[in-house]
Amino acid sequence: MKINLKQVFDIVGESKDIDYSITEDELSDIRGFSFASPVAVKGRVYNRAGVVYLEYSADVTMSVTCDRCLRLMDREYHFDFDHIVVPSISGNNDDYIVADGESIELNEIVLTDLLLQLPAKNLCRDDCKGLCMVCGCDLNEKQCNCTIN
Repeated sequence: MKINLKQVFDIVGESKDIDYSITEDELSDIRGFSFASPVAVKGRVYNRAGVVYLEYSADVTMSVTCDRCLRLMDREYHFDFDHIVVPSISGNNDDYIVADGESIELNEIVLTDLLLQLPAKNLCRDDCKGLCMVCGCDLNEKQCNCTIN
């Protein structure tokens, strides 16, 4: 979703509300992640004292696999993000979002923020026992008789 920010950059006190979803079709290009729902995005872009801020929240349900027992599960995530948006910048600076031609591509920003916040390790529960290294049984469901050397 492309948002034109010309009016927000030009008028102090101006704001634009954001309320949309990134559809599953748009998410299908992202490899290595399984989205169980669209990404719901709500927030606003506003100009306060000549500085343009982007504040939003993202809600999504992901289909993930437990890293210990390989159980499939759906996890709901809610994240809040905020950025400062500038019309241009000299040099490289990851602290700001640069508006290309006074507009920003919000899907790209949201997905980058979201994927960076997802946990590196997924567990079905904190005390997951995982799989037996010898026979492969799920140690959360039963105890095997294998002896591990």
